[in-house]
Parts: sequence; structure tokens; C-alpha cells
Amino acid sequence: MNFGKPANRGLWVRYGGEPITEDQIEFAAERYSVALLQPRQVYAAARLKELNPAMTVLCYKCLSSTRSYETEGPFTSGVSYAEAEQAEQAGEQWFARRLDGQLIEWIGYPGHYQMQVWSSSYRWHWVRNVTTEIAASPFDGVMADNDIHGDYYGLNLPIQGASSLKEFHRGLDRLVKDAGRALNAGGKILVPNIAESRVRPGKWERHSAYGGGFEEVFLGWSETDFLDQPSALAQMEQMIGHHRPVALGQVPEMGVRSPRLTLLRAATDGQDDHPNFLAALAAFWVFGAGHWSALSASGHDAHNGTPWREELDWDLGAPHGDALMTKGAWVRRFSQGWAAINLGHKDSGTLTLPAGLVSATGPAPSTLVLPAHGGAIFRSTWN
Repeated sequence: MNFGKPANRGLWVRYGGEPITEDQIEFAAERYSVALLQPRQVYAAARLKELNPAMTVLCYKCLSSTRSYETEGPFTSGVSYAEAEQAEQAGEQWFARRLDGQLIEWIGYPGHYQMQVWSSSYRWHWVRNVTTEIAASPFDGVMADNDIHGDYYGLNLPIQGASSLKEFHRGLDRLVKDAGRALNAGGKILVPNIAESRVRPGKWERHSAYGGGFEEVFLGWSETDFLDQPSALAQMEQMIGHHRPVALGQVPEMGVRSPRLTLLRAATDGQDDHPNFLAALAAFWVFGAGHWSALSASGHDAHNGTPWREELDWDLGAPHGDALMTKGAWVRRFSQGWAAINLGHKDSGTLTLPAGLVSATGPAPSTLVLPAHGGAIFRSTWN
């Protein structure tokens, strides 16, 4: 079996702890175009590349922490806990420490310890370890997690060596740049999980420069906690790659297709029929116009399944003009379909659909009201 083609616009986020089955591998090779796997899942990476050579398979690595419960490699971090301890015994300081000298264990993630990303020695060893490990592997590159913006894990600054998050931001800027250049030099790519790029204009452009970027909170933080419309538009703006504010009532024109990956994950309750999945796919088309790379949707930290919707396999064709705000929703027509997304907190007005469209379940209605944060996608009957 060799599918030999990019498999639609599905993203497989599969770095949970449960073993990957052969059925999952075959399903993923046929259905997804990009996979994010754990470092230890080398066999699965090789099988995916065997079944679908066009698939992009990335190895998970954390930029900001090391994990004490990992005693044997390959490690999910760039440096192991034992290596960091040995460095400290030799006079280096890679662990971040509170003012009283205590290590900083992440709240909600036992055994995860914050590292001094502003340390040039830590960064050098992170880059050396990861590039060496990845060089001869079947992985196409690295998905670098925890390219943080805020204090998500209880750092409670100030700490030793860092009075504010600016030290973290500067260190991560440098680490992403150094790792990206080193991986690219070896024919691999780097795709950071770029946190909250909408509040730090230019971060997405810089950090995605070595292969692409991953937005893990596309349109919202949870299945019920959404970005407001200005924040959602700011998120789109950074991923589109323009550097001017998006005003309500307009959306920037889409540029030339970027060679970088744009990977998106929306939050749901874990069910494929959750409305957030369809809404995210609608936004994927309305704002990305088919230029973004791959989308997934899942529950919080739920990375063991194979989320899927039929619409991920659809191609709506070329956009007919820009996205337009109509009756409270963003709407866009395509040569082979139509999509709309309501980014607001109340229902849209009544939208009129073009004739000759179908949904995944049957003929499209002639009119439609989108609920708050809801979306819709239809394709032409001749598609």
C-alpha cells in the first residue's frame, strides 16, 4: 500500500501516551498530510513515510522544559533531566530556579521543569542534541512545543536570572533561530508551536521562517472559551503574514502561497461532530483561502485519536474575491464552493447561499443563520 500523495488538509496530532496501532498508521497515511509524533515513535514515522512519501512527519520536542520521569532516550525535551543535572554539577545552570533556589515544576504537568532558555549553553546543547538525533531519522523535522508568550505554568516571576517574561522571549527567539538554521542546514524543518502571536506582531513571521508554525489554540482556548472577534482577526493577520492591523469589516488580501507549513488545532470536546471542528474548517477556508496547510480538532491534551471530518478532503478551488463581512459573518465564495464563519458572540443574520451547493450530508439550504462561533462549508455539486 502506497498512497503517494499529500492526503488532503488533515493534521494528525498524535503525541499521546497510548501505543500507535497499525490501523491508525494506515488511516493516517491515507487521511492526513502532516503528522506530529513523539520522538520514540520512530517506527510509526517510518511507516507513514513508507505508505505516503509526500506526508510531512514531525518529531515533538519541548523548547522550554525537561521531564524528570524520562530516564531513557529518545527524550521529548532537547536536553534530558540527567544531562541538565550533570551540567549543573559541572558549574553550568540550565534549570530555572526560584529566588530561594528551588527548581520550578510546571503547575498541571508533574515532572516538567522549566529551563533557562536565556542560557546560551542550554540553547547550544538543545540544538546539538536535537539536530544529531533527527539527522538520520525518518522525521522530516521538529515540532518545537512551548514557544511561550505568557506565564502558563506558574513561573511567578521574578526568578533567578529573569525579572520578567522578556528574558524568556529573547531566549526563545534565539533558540528558534539557532535550531531552525541548524535543522535547515541538515535538510530538516522546524515548526514551533507559536503561542499567542496575535499579541506579538511579527513573531509568527520570524518563528515560522524555518519550515512553518503551529497554532494550537485556533479561534479559542477551549471548546467554550473563544477569542473575541478582534483577537481572532489579529490571529488570522499574523498567520496570513501581513503586518498591518485588521480592521473590522475587512480582511487582508491573500498573498502568494507560502512554502511554510501553517498547522492549526481547534478545541472541541473530542468528538468529530463538535461544531467547533466545522467552524475551524470554515475559517481555514475563509481566511486561509486554501493556502494554509493542515487542521486538527481535539479535546484538551487529547492526542491519542484520529480526529476526522469528510470536509477535510474537500477542495473548494480558487477564491472569487476576498472574504466579506455580511450580516455578522465572514463569507467567501470559491470556484468550487462557499464557506462562512461567525466570529461574534451572537447569531448572524440570514445569509443567502449560491445555488448548486451541497454539504457532507445533502443539498445546501438556500438561506442560513450561523450561531455564535459557528461555521459552514459547502462544495459545488460538480466538485
